[in-house]
Amino acid sequence: MAAISDADITPALSKVDYEEVDGDNSPEPPPAFSNYFPEDPEFTEVVREVEMAMDSDICPELSALGSSGCYFLQDRNSTKIAVFKPKDEEPYGHLNPKWTKWMHKLCCPCCFGRSCLVPNQGYLSEAGASLVDQKLQLNVVPKTKVVKLASDTFNYNAIDRMKSKTKKNIAENIPELGRKFHRLGLPPKTGSFQLFVTGYKDADYWLRRFDQEALPASTSKQFQHQFERLVVLDYIIRNTDRGNDNWLIKYEKSEVNESNSCMEDSTDWSMVNPPKISIAAIDNGLAFPFKHPDEWRAYPYHWAWLGQAKIPFSQEIRDLVLPQLSDMNFVQDLCDELFELFHRDKGFDKRTFEKQMSVVRGQILNLTQALKDGKSPVQLVQMPVVIVEKRKGGFGPGRRVDVIFVGKAISNSNMESYVIPSIHLK
Repeated sequence: MAAISDADITPALSKVDYEEVDGDNSPEPPPAFSNYFPEDPEFTEVVREVEMAMDSDICPELSALGSSGCYFLQDRNSTKIAVFKPKDEEPYGHLNPKWTKWMHKLCCPCCFGRSCLVPNQGYLSEAGASLVDQKLQLNVVPKTKVVKLASDTFNYNAIDRMKSKTKKNIAENIPELGRKFHRLGLPPKTGSFQLFVTGYKDADYWLRRFDQEALPASTSKQFQHQFERLVVLDYIIRNTDRGNDNWLIKYEKSEVNESNSCMEDSTDWSMVNPPKISIAAIDNGLAFPFKHPDEWRAYPYHWAWLGQAKIPFSQEIRDLVLPQLSDMNFVQDLCDELFELFHRDKGFDKRTFEKQMSVVRGQILNLTQALKDGKSPVQLVQMPVVIVEKRKGGFGPGRRVDVIFVGKAISNSNMESYVIPSIHLK
């Protein structure tokens, strides 16, 4: 494994005011993504383990499911530990290995994709969902970041493979010339790197089982709390692809505590460990739209039809997220962190990003009101959609920027504007 260079330890994200990223006032182009994350050494170690495994010819495996390139990454013991989705192998990507999606795009382009989403930003959406999850401490999204990886099993065009082969032959036969090459091997691909979760099954599988076998009261309450965290995440990022097949449930049934040798002579139920249940929100690549979906393709949240969606939000979820979401400075910090992630994309457009954040702020405004009013998830999704635009004012005392958020409620093609109290950003 090569030693870590100075370039490797460049932080992957840097603070830049996205109000200034436009035209001639643009800052210097940001450095490329690095696979070194100083704020998260454990994640860095997982990426390093995958890289060492690939150096040992343990190659990523292409998943047969899905409509784009999705690869299972393994460690040196050939155990799956992560999932990688390259940017150029997304449904709109020019190197998408799934020919069925290519035929769909070719034969029926008018019905291909989602017009409310920015094309080829699925990898950023995956990482952005993880960022929101961690910021709100929901803990339902497996940790996801953007990395660069190269492997023979990824889908490359013939030119890249020929270049790689030629450079390798020159380096082997003429070492002096080979040392002058900037890079040997295939070019690394930028994509989302998500930690792999074990012991989980599709939600649809367990939901059908739960309809036939009722959960114990304590486990049912635990599941409700986990479900509400999923709702909060999906609503904020406006996930357009949340079916019951792309979120996971892990259900660990009751077990007898064998530490007590007198188990047979006792009737103490404390010896029985209650069932445990967990939720994992995966496949978050179709979120963060720059406008609300059109009525004829609304992309509903499929969890809204579940019985759990009819139960009002619990006090637990209100205590967890309401203090933060009610603070517009926290919301602006969240938007700033998303900017630090999204502006790394070569196709980044500041105006489009601000539209995406207007949708996010509107979703947060609705969610905050629903939590305060004691509404249920199904009542939340029935609320009129809102966008909240940011308008910068003059400079106030202490050189602080007055930012006014203007909300616009959209209902039946009519738009009603109102002003949300301004905040001060240093």
